[in-house]
Amino acid sequence: MNTAKKSHASHAAASTNRFELLLFRLGEAAGTGQHELFGINIFKVREIMVMPTITGMVNAPPHVLGVANIRGQIINVIDLPAIAGCTPRKDGARILLVTEFARTTQGFAVEEVTEIVQVDWKHVLSAESHGGELVTSIARVDGDAEDSRLAQVLDVERILADILPDGAQRLHTSGGRLSVPPGSVVLAADDSAMARGIIEKGLQSMGVPYVMTKTGKEAWERLQALAAQARAEGKSVKDKVALLLTDLEMPEMDGFTLTRQVKGDLQTSPIPVVVYSSLTGSASELQAQSAGADAYIAKFHIDELADKMREVLSQR
Repeated sequence: MNTAKKSHASHAAASTNRFELLLFRLGEAAGTGQHELFGINIFKVREIMVMPTITGMVNAPPHVLGVANIRGQIINVIDLPAIAGCTPRKDGARILLVTEFARTTQGFAVEEVTEIVQVDWKHVLSAESHGGELVTSIARVDGDAEDSRLAQVLDVERILADILPDGAQRLHTSGGRLSVPPGSVVLAADDSAMARGIIEKGLQSMGVPYVMTKTGKEAWERLQALAAQARAEGKSVKDKVALLLTDLEMPEMDGFTLTRQVKGDLQTSPIPVVVYSSLTGSASELQAQSAGADAYIAKFHIDELADKMREVLSQR
């Protein structure tokens, strides 16, 4: 049995726009016949283990193999190769990734785990223009090398919501009304289309005007444009942006780097930054705080997000 440790190296990576990506294979891909590389942020992986005994459940949702007893905790085991349209070797998906994110614990069956690599977020590109709704981004594993291997970073939050919709619905709570200064907006950044949809519905239920972006880089560029507009009007950027709401895992520029840049710029530093991430755990929260974030909330409880945003805005 192997246990994936969220190491000090992972913590250091968060402060240098790098992160650790666990690489794995799911089997033979339809069409190409190749065993493609997939990836997941190591911070979402609690444990890697040989596939335990699985108990099949009556009327289980499609692609749920059953449940497993992991250290006294009963968790769902999700058939990731089937979801991705891959066919494992004859002995099947032999490895279980026990994951924790968005306040949930579940297992993903995979064919094999290959390695853990450090990747710079600038080498992670958005997958939205390349198709594949279940993939948030494509990582160039070997950096700037011309023949760098490519790994598809799966949108595990979207997969979980699709496979276990009842659990996902419980996450879509309705936030209370929230007031922001007239003429200002909440600037939000998240690379997951599913997460953006939840955030947008939440902000709409709060009655908050917002601008939604897909990456930290896009959010930073939009913020700079709003700051320039504010200067031209003789105003402060706080008159344009009431609060920045950011995810952590994003291609090109992650939320840690975005937060550091916002707080390191004299013009934008007064803008409150709320990190809204599926990375649950004290390590990520401490890293966000060290980057200058004013608050950290784990996805996807909109009521808690509304309360935290209200608290942060009251301190302006």
